Amino acid sequence: MHPVLFNIGALLIPSYGAMAALGVLLALMLAQRTARIAGVGPTQVWNLCITALFAALIGSRVLLLAINWRDVTQHPLWMLGLATIHHPLLVAAGVALGGLAALVYARWQRLPLLNTADTLAAPITLGIACEQFGALLAGSDFGTDTHVRWAVTYTNPLAARWSGAPLGVPVHPVQAYAAIAFLTLALLLLVILPARRQHGDVAGVALMGAGVIVFVTECWRDWEGRGTLLRGALDGPQVASIVMVLGGAVLLRKRAHAWAGANNTPEVSHG
Repeated sequence: MHPVLFNIGALLIPSYGAMAALGVLLALMLAQRTARIAGVGPTQVWNLCITALFAALIGSRVLLLAINWRDVTQHPLWMLGLATIHHPLLVAAGVALGGLAALVYARWQRLPLLNTADTLAAPITLGIACEQFGALLAGSDFGTDTHVRWAVTYTNPLAARWSGAPLGVPVHPVQAYAAIAFLTLALLLLVILPARRQHGDVAGVALMGAGVIVFVTECWRDWEGRGTLLRGALDGPQVASIVMVLGGAVLLRKRAHAWAGANNTPEVSHG
């Protein structure tokens, strides 16, 4: 595939970083629309997203330096690209730090947490879809060996150096599977946002949907470096996906109880 989108002299612009940046831009633009639908201040949502983004980038960059010190010292200009060297640990660290920063900002601004989560559900899902397409181009999170007609084969040495992708071996384009699934989920979330019955419904559906997508697509991903559990029955992302599904289910169950309570409220007699 194409790990490098283009280069300016010795400076390489990686495809993964470019698609990730595009995903962030689209997510920010969509969040302004979903904020108005959900009744949350667009300016506050914008500031929250920027705060979370900077926290995620800075944290992942520091970790990137720590785990890829030799590569970075040999090619210092790579640090000027966005997400040049990709690793699941970087993604996890970025998500954790970004989420923590968003929570702190939301509490500071006294934003309604569930309503804000509903606002961000579709934009974040859209951003992940773009990120996965970039991963397909770069060879990040590559799939298992296969001989299906739609298999992809990586030949660029940078795909192997940056992402560990196998060269000359047909593999499942699992990143494309995930990108299509996340894009479909984002569209579904946009449809249900105006029709939600309680705050938190959209976030609950997003958690459950994303968890299912991650769990299923991991079946076609190479497990090297992703951690295993139960003697290899599950990998690290699948464990996280189970937690996501359970969290979404609990959130939706609480909302279901709220509906039941509202529907079963006895009428007050005025006679």
